[in-house]
Amino acid sequence: MNLEKQRIHIALVGNPNSGKSSLFNYLTGLNQKVGNFPGVTVDKKSGSTRLSIGEAEVTDLPGTYSLYPRRLDEWVSYKVLLGQDPEIKPDVIIAVADASSLKRNLLFCTQLIDLKIPVVIALTMMDIASKKGIKIDITELERELGVPVIAVNPRKQKGGPQLKKAVEQTAQGLYKIPVTDFIDSKALAPAPVAEVKKLLPALSDYAAIHYLINHESFLLDERKQQTIESIERRNGFNPTKTQAEEILQRYGRIKHIMQQAVSEPDPRQKSLFTEKLDDILLHRRWGYLILLAVLFLLFQSVFWLASFPMDWIDTAFASLRGSLSASLPDNHWTDLLTNGIVAGLGGIVIFIPQIAILFGLITILEDTGYMARISFLTDRLMRSVGLNGKSVMPMISGFACAIPAVMSARAIENRKERLLTILITPLMSCSARLPVYTILIGLVIPANYIFGFIGVQGLVMLGLYLLGVVMALIVSYVAKWFIKIKEKSFFILELPVYRSPRWKNVARTMWIKARVFVTDAGKVIMIISLILWALSSFGPSRKMEQAKAEYAAAVSNPDSNKDLAKKEYNARKLENSYAGILGKKIEPVIEPLGYDWKIGIALITSFAAREVFVGTMATLYSVGDEQNSDPLKEKMRKAVRNDGTPVYTLATGVSLMLFYLFAMQCMSTLAIVKRETRSWKWPLIQLAYMTGLAYIMSLIAYQLLK
Repeated sequence: MNLEKQRIHIALVGNPNSGKSSLFNYLTGLNQKVGNFPGVTVDKKSGSTRLSIGEAEVTDLPGTYSLYPRRLDEWVSYKVLLGQDPEIKPDVIIAVADASSLKRNLLFCTQLIDLKIPVVIALTMMDIASKKGIKIDITELERELGVPVIAVNPRKQKGGPQLKKAVEQTAQGLYKIPVTDFIDSKALAPAPVAEVKKLLPALSDYAAIHYLINHESFLLDERKQQTIESIERRNGFNPTKTQAEEILQRYGRIKHIMQQAVSEPDPRQKSLFTEKLDDILLHRRWGYLILLAVLFLLFQSVFWLASFPMDWIDTAFASLRGSLSASLPDNHWTDLLTNGIVAGLGGIVIFIPQIAILFGLITILEDTGYMARISFLTDRLMRSVGLNGKSVMPMISGFACAIPAVMSARAIENRKERLLTILITPLMSCSARLPVYTILIGLVIPANYIFGFIGVQGLVMLGLYLLGVVMALIVSYVAKWFIKIKEKSFFILELPVYRSPRWKNVARTMWIKARVFVTDAGKVIMIISLILWALSSFGPSRKMEQAKAEYAAAVSNPDSNKDLAKKEYNARKLENSYAGILGKKIEPVIEPLGYDWKIGIALITSFAAREVFVGTMATLYSVGDEQNSDPLKEKMRKAVRNDGTPVYTLATGVSLMLFYLFAMQCMSTLAIVKRETRSWKWPLIQLAYMTGLAYIMSLIAYQLLK
């Protein structure tokens, strides 16, 4: 390969929690993109990094513990490493190994070495190893393994130049692939390996074993498939026995390497800070109380910290609309600008602080290592409703967005538990619901404090999130009796050590998530805001002309109140618009929930994206408003029904929050569920049960509180 003319392709692999993602972020910075691996719904993270010989493309493969895959994402990594991916053909593999758990990480590294592909080992967590009293002789380790071993610390940006140099030299062939196998792979199955290598001469002995085990999943023609199958039968090849013997031999050799290159402290030495902290945070009683306190502080912080910039943004956009209305001529173009474009933009920008703060706090929980502890704490509860502790991670991710949360459920090996997790994850209050909760809580819940520091509004916000979790567990408990899949499951989780958060990573996440909200959700909100402006400004000509004639007659009367007549005309015009007609059509169905026709329109538009509710309200309450100077919350607070009673009472507000909590108002999530389950059956079941649940719970709440 001519490296001067062709880009190097690097594949990044390693055990979960080995520091692989940190190294990927360090190498690629902001030069990243996320897609899907060919033919499967597994995230593909790729980026570019600069080497002295040119640009290199880096692909971050899903984490795996060995070359014996179980989960869908592990199969993705496996096929790339065995040369079975049609698009990804890495020139160099960077195997990330956790120095503080080196023995376990070396199993995967030695398997890669025996595949006879160019490998560079990046040794992470050296600082953690040092705190544990572990000393590693990297030169000796490199000699034993026969491949470059480079110590790196992505969090402190150390070791990067040395790692890049080793990658360049490996790609250029200056580091030779070890001739001798780490273990004698051929001796595990001599005759079958020899026959497979005769059929496929380019394979290493160890790769031949994997062809014997998994050839059905490989890109081979029918003749080769049948030949390998016959080799298996003729030689009585036993994949389970071969795998067990291989693992035992590898760990026997790894034990020798650990004795030669690694110095470890006496295991009776006092426990580390992580273990001491786990005694408190994972306590059978205190652990759960601490978890509730952490979640409360999370949502209280989101509400409190975001309130200041949100108020500034709301006031600024209200003033801008008022200024534009006062300075521009009164025509449709001015109305489009102020009540369509500016109102729509305001409905987007106002929630950037909350989105950024929520994702920033979640990233802190992940970085510190506490997020994995939440899975551990909740495993017993999860099992009682048909799930397991691994279901918690998609559920927690669902607080941010249901789409990646549903996709992350593939990490659950058990099919029934994976399906149950997918079915209930949309009940988690995603960030799209946050704008709805915020504006409704601000409208109907007083800003009081208990004991002087516990905010009632923050408690209500926490209550909504917890209610979603409780309902998800109830739904899972009921659904587990109807899903007839019998399959044993095991919960194995590696708890990472506690670390201080990487503030640069937190800031990067906040920026990326806010940008995604503006570019993705923002486009939907803007489009729907403009469509709504048109539907709210125009209607059947006969009705609109009739309203205009009545207004002209009223203002021609010298005794009439011109301001009142204008207000009544705007109200009539809005009710007779296409949006008003649509809202009136569905009003009988939603009236028992306490909603008027304007809220009905918002419910319909929200099926594109929940956060559109705020943009819809901003448009509907701006059309016909001559002053345009009040913030949206004030306009909604002043809204009244035909009998003069306020629209947004405590009963209506709580009913509406519950509807948005339980309803499946996200077409994108339904599409993802269809893709993950490969059937329309499950997304349609989701749509039916969540909409029915939302209607019933909202009806009960309104009738009790009105």
